[in-house]
Amino acid sequence: MQIKSFSARTLDANALKSFAHPLRLRIYELLDEHGPSTATGLAARLGQNTGATSYHLRELAKHGMIEVVAGMGRGKQKYWRVTPGGYSYGEARPADPEVAGALDYLLDDLVRTRGAELSRWREESATAPEEWVQASVYGRRSLRLTPEETASMRDQVFEVLERYRALSDTREDEATGHVIVHFDVLPTGVGGEG
Repeated sequence: MQIKSFSARTLDANALKSFAHPLRLRIYELLDEHGPSTATGLAARLGQNTGATSYHLRELAKHGMIEVVAGMGRGKQKYWRVTPGGYSYGEARPADPEVAGALDYLLDDLVRTRGAELSRWREESATAPEEWVQASVYGRRSLRLTPEETASMRDQVFEVLERYRALSDTREDEATGHVIVHFDVLPTGVGGEG
């Protein structure tokens, strides 16, 4: 099982355990969707106190998930953003039960998030500008491939996504939209009995 983006930083065991926290995941989602924010701004959005959001921001930063935006804020005020480049959960099932449990939590959240994002676009597409509706797509393919062909296809798609991720990481202007790409390669019926 590979859970990665092509050149993303792989989260180690400590980062996986730290990231598997509902408030940290929500803070990360908000920073990803809305861009840089302060602990105070995030606290208001989340109905939390600033001390709690500050603590969780520092935890996310400790593991390289987010970073302070240089040049934004005054005095002690810090603006945080998602660290460019993305991350990966790794390539193998962790042997440590605590780390494996954290990974399960993160994967379950990934499935929840994807469902919510698809539902959200399904609703928003009815009133979205036509150029965004035309640029979007729902897609599914069912293929008969070998493991080697599957890995090759996966890597080629990640190469394309990486080119656009690198372009995206350099932008902060209003002419762009927050575009989410879901890509999964799921061989079914290959895992023993079932």
